[in-house]
Amino acid sequence: MRPSRLTLLAVLLAGILAISFGSILVRLSLEAAQDRSLAFSLVMSAGRLGFAALLLAPGWLRPLREKRGLPFAVGAGVFLALHFAFWITSLSYTSVAASTALVTTNPVWVTLFGWLLFGEKPSGITLLGVAVALVGGLLIGLGDAEGGGGENPLLGDLLAVLGAVAVSFYFLLGREAQRRGLSTLEYIRVAYTVAALVLLPLPYLFGGGYGGYPPAVYGYLLLMALLPQLVGHTSFNWATRHIPPVLVTLAILFEPVGASLLAFLLFGELPGLPVLLGALVLLLGVGLAVVGGRR
Repeated sequence: MRPSRLTLLAVLLAGILAISFGSILVRLSLEAAQDRSLAFSLVMSAGRLGFAALLLAPGWLRPLREKRGLPFAVGAGVFLALHFAFWITSLSYTSVAASTALVTTNPVWVTLFGWLLFGEKPSGITLLGVAVALVGGLLIGLGDAEGGGGENPLLGDLLAVLGAVAVSFYFLLGREAQRRGLSTLEYIRVAYTVAALVLLPLPYLFGGGYGGYPPAVYGYLLLMALLPQLVGHTSFNWATRHIPPVLVTLAILFEPVGASLLAFLLFGELPGLPVLLGALVLLLGVGLAVVGGRR
């Protein structure tokens, strides 16, 4: 049964709030560990997915009811691992705002790949809404990044864009896995576990490991698994069962707004005028895309 619009809106709002904590928890982990190496970025990526997979592990006691969607769920897990490896590493090189704004360009990639791979031709209004919303997201990133671009902004920005491409495939494949019979819980159990298994060995390849960090780091990793992963990503995965993935990814464009608000509440960082302007432009773009996608 299709959920009501109010239910969909409530789930998406919960997901947006949860994922807004993602970049803040990464930065808190970086500060607690005093380690900005690639190895530690991979530790954070693997830790987030590893804790999430462990929390979902009791579900493996029940066999999958339908296995036609299994290959799509496995593929989604691989792309989810790539997404976090790229995006979390980007936060060591560029600002939170720029990284978050660029990694949420996935509506462009979801629209493009959905069109090319699944024949889902978007309406003209949807395309216009995507373009306007992306301008708003970039305004937020540029405005909030003034004065602090990170150690290597170009590399960080490139990694964030690669993270956006990877997460777009993750959402598209996840939608197909659920269309082919997997429930949302079955799907995330497979995808999150596959992503964790892909990521877990990687820190050792770059001279890192999982021991020796302050206790706060492990607490932040657990919070990453609980909030942005299990609440945030799962909310969006559930929503893709009922509305087009491009609309879900457009909702994710509110993450920079949520992250900026949380940064203000937690750290006293007041967004500037460009950030507020970007938020208004983003709202306009999402509204246009929703109108265009009503068919």
